[in-house]
Amino acid sequence: MQMSVPGISDFHVVRKIMISTATKNDRGFTLIEMLIALVIIGLFAALISSKVQPDERDRLRAEADRLAQLLELAATEARMSGMPIAWKTDGVSYEFRQNRRGGGWSEMRGNDLFRGRVLPGGIKITGMMIEAMPADAMHLEFSPHASWSAYAIKMALGRERYTVAGSPVGDVRATRGEGKAE
Repeated sequence: MQMSVPGISDFHVVRKIMISTATKNDRGFTLIEMLIALVIIGLFAALISSKVQPDERDRLRAEADRLAQLLELAATEARMSGMPIAWKTDGVSYEFRQNRRGGGWSEMRGNDLFRGRVLPGGIKITGMMIEAMPADAMHLEFSPHASWSAYAIKMALGRERYTVAGSPVGDVRATRGEGKAE
């Protein structure tokens, strides 16, 4: 006598049907679907990377702002320390120097803020004016005892221009375009 449990044979039949239909319908993605997905991902990546990269204006503005802050700090340091500080550039780099009493101008050691710097990627210092007159040498001195001259340092990157301008009272700011010494 054959004994069977009701529903067991039906379960195996349903399971076989489910397995066979699943393999027919679940083939995965086609090559075309994968290529379209990759193109969309590539477009998003290109869009995001173009927004993340700063443009010429942003890079030049950041460097002009940095120079303005450092020049203002150098003027304050000269007054506080009682020793003159000079800023000098060759157009692609700049450095700060300090005049030690009787020892002449020397590199400012021990102060990371006043270390020599190379301007990044294509940024150049293209000119300088002191009291609205072109400067022969691109050199500024901050005296601890006297007032300073108005100056303008011109910076460029591609077609973008910025000017770092300092006033006789010590205000220093970076402005877009061709500024002049105040």
